[in-house]
Amino acid sequence: MVAAAAALLEKAARLSAKQWAGATDARQRAHALRLHAEELIEEDVHAYLGYMDSVRSGIGLDAARSKTVDVPLDLVRSAALVTTLADQLASKGNPKLRADAVVAGILAAAAAESGVALITVNIAGKDDVRLSEAGKLASQASDLARSLRSEAS
Repeated sequence: MVAAAAALLEKAARLSAKQWAGATDARQRAHALRLHAEELIEEDVHAYLGYMDSVRSGIGLDAARSKTVDVPLDLVRSAALVTTLADQLASKGNPKLRADAVVAGILAAAAAESGVALITVNIAGKDDVRLSEAGKLASQASDLARSLRSEAS
């Protein structure tokens, strides 16, 4: 979802150069976030498979479990950045693409909340500061997405 949201922002930024001097920078940031989110999809698969291998072998379980938290946390961080960029493009970009920016913000906020759900499961009830960081970022992203949605109505 983060990659799809960032791709929407790339499009909106590319077509906002006449309306906003920061559009080129926004497009570059959206592009970088999209590429990073695509990489995280692959990293998530490897983290899970590595964890399952550790469960079977009994070797390196803590490190493998930690990786299953680190990847979704990175996803939440990226989603929060996408939501912030969506807010900027919604307010400063091409008004004809405002809906794309709003949808990108909503998708990114949903991805952030989903990341928190994964982290909650993967920490297995242990006290972990990564969960509080992810929760705070997801909450901020969700608040921003709600704001974008209400302004679009």
